[in-house]
Amino acid sequence: MSREPKNSFPVPRGPHPQSEGRGCGRKKDCLREAQKNEQRDGPTEPRSTYTVTCPERERREREAQKNEQRDGPTEPRGTCTVTCPERERREREAQKNEQRDGSTEPRSTYTVTCPERERREREAQKNEHSDGPTDPRGTCTLMCPERERREREAQKRLHRFEMMPGMEKDRWPRADPTRTVKEYSRPAAGKDATRPHDLRPPSVLLKTVCYLINAIALSPSLQPWTEVYDFVFDRLRSVRQDMIIQRVSGPECAAVLERIVRFLLYASYRLCEEPLRLYDPRINDTHLQESLSWLLSCYCVGHHPHQEEFQALSLLYNLGSTRALQHALELPEEVRAAPAVRLALSVNRAHLERNPVRLLRLARRLDFLQSCALHRHLEACRRHLLLLYSYGHSSRNCRFPLRELARLLALEDAQAASLCRACGVSVTGDRVSFSKASYVEPPPGERQSTRSYELVDRKQGDHSLALVLHGSP
Repeated sequence: MSREPKNSFPVPRGPHPQSEGRGCGRKKDCLREAQKNEQRDGPTEPRSTYTVTCPERERREREAQKNEQRDGPTEPRGTCTVTCPERERREREAQKNEQRDGSTEPRSTYTVTCPERERREREAQKNEHSDGPTDPRGTCTLMCPERERREREAQKRLHRFEMMPGMEKDRWPRADPTRTVKEYSRPAAGKDATRPHDLRPPSVLLKTVCYLINAIALSPSLQPWTEVYDFVFDRLRSVRQDMIIQRVSGPECAAVLERIVRFLLYASYRLCEEPLRLYDPRINDTHLQESLSWLLSCYCVGHHPHQEEFQALSLLYNLGSTRALQHALELPEEVRAAPAVRLALSVNRAHLERNPVRLLRLARRLDFLQSCALHRHLEACRRHLLLLYSYGHSSRNCRFPLRELARLLALEDAQAASLCRACGVSVTGDRVSFSKASYVEPPPGERQSTRSYELVDRKQGDHSLALVLHGSP
């Protein structure tokens, strides 16, 4: 049996299904002859059957190949016969000028000008170079922009203080445009916070702060006050955000910040007994310090009628701070000579001298808001007084009157006795026994700050809270 070549294709042996009954002997003979030739000579290359030639084209190609072999490859030649003398002349002149004068900047071919528009653009560029980029200015005349009010109304994010009266329990409450206040929103990527129609100008910001104090914070019908504080705190934060974006400064900025600082100081005292889940003193302190620092920087330029008041509040709130003391000592002479600033400096000096008795005596001379600023330091001052008395009156036979100690501490008898027991001081009836061996510092966070009637509440007297928060005219 003959073996077929390796690279050959097998030829079908049987007859083609369609060739049954037809004369295909000639085709079979051709196939057999092709197989024999392939077995003898091997497989052959496929041959082209294209027989039509192009003599003229072939002749040109052969001549080009001969010339390229003899002379090397030739550069491509253009076939365009149309010239542009004017354009060529301009290009040559430009090249000559460039070689003579150096490289020139590309020149604009725009010949149509608009004198008025050009003048405005030049003025804007001059102002930007001299004053820097202009800050966005708000154009919103409401306490809450229209777009935000509609969004919050559709998303059911209205506070009950902002709803239409009588719709607090409805499924879809409506917003009252006269009571809705813009809420604080954190900056986010892709969010444009500088749109003028979303920003409130300084006059509207002052109006918003006055509304929050008069209609919300001072309202006796809105309870509990922790909820009132949360609402006012968030809206005041939004006010500061608009001021920062617009870079508000001057008397308008000071008027807004003064009311914000007064409110935060008052809230720090009024909510000092609340649990941490309802009131966080650290957050309040952070925003109070930022507002107070911003306000003091506003006082560096111009004259402000309430500057002495807030310079004193800064010293009392930051009692013992070297930075606050240095700032106060660098104030102009007329500001340092003000009675409020002089009293605050005396309190600060007593604290630095570690003289709690004198500090508490001077604290009785402070007004209501100044006492609110000093209140957070009173607990540490009283413990320091007990420590000094525990060493100075440490004797088995010494008995100190509880009433006299309560007077020095500016506390009631029961409150003074509770503080003594927390510090390890023995209290027997109306007598106190001091011992340096028994005094202990209370663990941090065990004793919560309490309101003080003697040093704070009593001083409000007949003054309305509105007068305290808005300041004397």
